[in-house]
Amino acid sequence: MVILVFAPLLIPIIIALKLTAEGKILYGQERVGYKNKRFKIWKFATMLQNSPNIGTGDITLRNDPRVTPVGKYLRMTKLNELPQVFNVLFGDMSLVGPRPLMPVSFEYYPQQVQHVVYNSVPGITGIGSLVFRDEEKLVSEQTEMSHRDFYRYRIYPYKGELEMWYQQHKNLWTDVVIIFLTAYSILFKKNNLVYKVFNDLPVNPFN
Repeated sequence: MVILVFAPLLIPIIIALKLTAEGKILYGQERVGYKNKRFKIWKFATMLQNSPNIGTGDITLRNDPRVTPVGKYLRMTKLNELPQVFNVLFGDMSLVGPRPLMPVSFEYYPQQVQHVVYNSVPGITGIGSLVFRDEEKLVSEQTEMSHRDFYRYRIYPYKGELEMWYQQHKNLWTDVVIIFLTAYSILFKKNNLVYKVFNDLPVNPFN
């Protein structure tokens, strides 16, 4: 049903990607999934194909020159995540859950988080996605350490706390609220409601 609803968006995006930049439509990447098993996540291609070997590698910054013009719009609106509805169809993902990380990023989680975070099927959206809606901007603007160290020592420890919170609070109501807040953040480009709605979230160290 979700695929049918989004079909009017999927088709023009596919055409736009085919006719621009390098003509690549989909991008598949290995991620850590349910019970820590690997799977391939699908997104619309938003960057140059050789991006992992250019500039900041697997780290994407705000106004990254490797992002294509169409890709910039897709990333801003989160439409680049739409192909993940097929991951849901195949059973690798759900609509709500912990975001599936690349193996290298997964290692940044504390050990106690690694053991339990994917006891839930990873999701297209989740509490970590809401709090870090504009992660690229946060990483780009910090000057206290390297981008990779900022992820390792600042972002992922807090993401781990958020995902542990989700493990303790996951139920149908929490998931419905997260879906609503995700739609709100996309429409209004704000995530200011998440701490008001979930007032027992771990304290945000970036505020």
